[in-house]
Amino acid sequence: MSKRKKNYPDPLTVVRKYGADALRLYLINSPVVRAESLRFKEDGVRDVLKDVFLPWYNAYRFLLQNIQRAQKVDGLRFVYKPSEVDKASNVMDRWILSFTQSLVLFVRREMAAYRLYTVVPWLVKFVDNLTNWYVRSNRKRFKGEAGLEECHQALQTLFSVLFDMVVIMAPFTPFLTEHLYQNLCKLLDPEMLKEQDMGSVHYLMLPQPREALIDSVIERKVARMQALIELGRVVRDRKTLPTKYPLPEVVVIHKDQQYLDDVVDVQAYVLEELNVRLLTTSRDKEKYGVQLRAEPDHKVLGARLKGDFKPVMAAIQALSDSQVEDFLKSKDIEVLGHKLAENDLRIMYSFTGGSTSKYEAHSDDDVLVLLDVTPSQAMIDEGVAREVVNRIQKLRKKAKLLPTDDITVYCDVMPKTEELHRVVEQHTDYIETALKQPLRPYPIPFIGDIIIKEKTEMKGATLEMTVVKRQVDHHLHYPAAPTDDSTPVVCFVNLHLCTPGVPAAPGAAASRDALLFLENPRGDVVSSVAELVQQASVIFSLNGTAVKLYKSAELTEEVLPSVDLLSLNSLTLYASVAGRPPTSAHAIATNGDAVCKYVNVELLDGVPRNGVSGALGCVLLENPRGENVLNADQLLNEVKVLFGQQGRSIRLCTSRDGQHELSATTDLSSLHASRLFVFSR
Repeated sequence: MSKRKKNYPDPLTVVRKYGADALRLYLINSPVVRAESLRFKEDGVRDVLKDVFLPWYNAYRFLLQNIQRAQKVDGLRFVYKPSEVDKASNVMDRWILSFTQSLVLFVRREMAAYRLYTVVPWLVKFVDNLTNWYVRSNRKRFKGEAGLEECHQALQTLFSVLFDMVVIMAPFTPFLTEHLYQNLCKLLDPEMLKEQDMGSVHYLMLPQPREALIDSVIERKVARMQALIELGRVVRDRKTLPTKYPLPEVVVIHKDQQYLDDVVDVQAYVLEELNVRLLTTSRDKEKYGVQLRAEPDHKVLGARLKGDFKPVMAAIQALSDSQVEDFLKSKDIEVLGHKLAENDLRIMYSFTGGSTSKYEAHSDDDVLVLLDVTPSQAMIDEGVAREVVNRIQKLRKKAKLLPTDDITVYCDVMPKTEELHRVVEQHTDYIETALKQPLRPYPIPFIGDIIIKEKTEMKGATLEMTVVKRQVDHHLHYPAAPTDDSTPVVCFVNLHLCTPGVPAAPGAAASRDALLFLENPRGDVVSSVAELVQQASVIFSLNGTAVKLYKSAELTEEVLPSVDLLSLNSLTLYASVAGRPPTSAHAIATNGDAVCKYVNVELLDGVPRNGVSGALGCVLLENPRGENVLNADQLLNEVKVLFGQQGRSIRLCTSRDGQHELSATTDLSSLHASRLFVFSR
């Protein structure tokens, strides 16, 4: 860089384009900090932004999105507590925590020696491990699909990693870290804030490494897992087999039993990332047509043998499988009069499966991976279904929808004779489970509330996808209103809690029978199954636990997100808490009657307000059964909330003409299964 020659771009232009932190980190990683000449390249600053800042920020955003999802859907209140991280038992949690503490240890050591330029390469590797390995392999845990406890532990771990990363990187990237820190601080345990002034990340000292979290065994296992997955991906790329398409088997061959044991410990992640059904480990290489072969270390032997190297190299390459086996046992071998030691040769696998073998092989000279590349028709169909899911997810992203947005997806395949139409029909349940939203065939029974629509070519057919707001779907089979008050005028379900020992919260309900509204007032329909689950959690004081709803007492038919909620009207649902054995062994007979006492209410004088649209609703006089019994004042307040009449003076009457007003002494139990009329006072 020369000021006289101006052979570099304007620094302020670079700062405005990429940010001061990106320029700062680029210079820290450059020869400048070693007092050497620098040939400035703007592309280098852009690479810092692309390889470090964007993945780092995406991991931070992913954390916050999933905390919000857990709070909204699962009722989880997230507060970061360092003690929770120490309890981590998941292999990937322990690995990323170990890797983070190794980073802290490395940065402290390098900064003490003023070797600032060594930090960035380590940081790039760390960000890759965090985003492309830890976050990617634990998405289901973050989304709550493995249970609330696993979700909570994964969120605690990711928060811990990002928080430590923000503090350790503060001297290098002061502006970005301060921005992230201020938002992360809102989720810290209040006790932590009392210990020191934490108003800014720059008030904090560099963290001390928690060496108890560093686990070399876990890091070894995950490193081997990563190697296997990379080898498997190479095989898939070679055979043009996208990861979306499942394969029957992956075989791992290695001479060291400890290596194979490590693979078995992390096999769930190998199967998930390679999308295979079965993992087999073996030391019996002959069974799969595998032989050992040797290659010389050209650099070492070339310098030592000089003119004899070429004939010795040919002899080494001609060694048989049994000779290589003997070498591995004895650690030395004599070739053309030259005694060779362990470090002089590199031992590799050679696959001779032949053209008829169902396996395709790849090796990194340490381990051999064989992939069975002969998928069945069922697996091919599943791969196509995965591709449909991928197209729909991209459409949701294009519409900037959040995972928690309630939508219905409509799909149509033209022509109907194509295989794609059959696959979509047969894999509707799989697609709905992956999307966590209902999938419906064309035609769309309405024209409003369409969010986005798109056509795409796929497998020789045209796939048309339309995303609409969920609430419109509830009116497709809207039940008629009851003709009398012997049943609630709104759609409802009875609920039976099947899990013993819950809730444990003080003052929680003892009854295990309750009622949930599917709409209230009439026409204001519950938006999703998740909202229904949230109602159940509140009624039974189950917040913080993973609750599932079932249609049968045997807990075999779960209420899926795709269900038409109003089709459940008058049924009894069964709630179970994950991780606890159920006790209910028989169906609860209600004959469609409400298990709790209720009174129907009708707004005659005035209009619904505050976003409420219906004028006919229902108020429960108790819920759960026999508990939380209302008095007259509470009933009046419930009616005000129901119709959005807060701040107005109203009266409740038992007759449509406004006579027989309720008083504070009215016996509300006598009003069960009757109707009250609402008038302005």
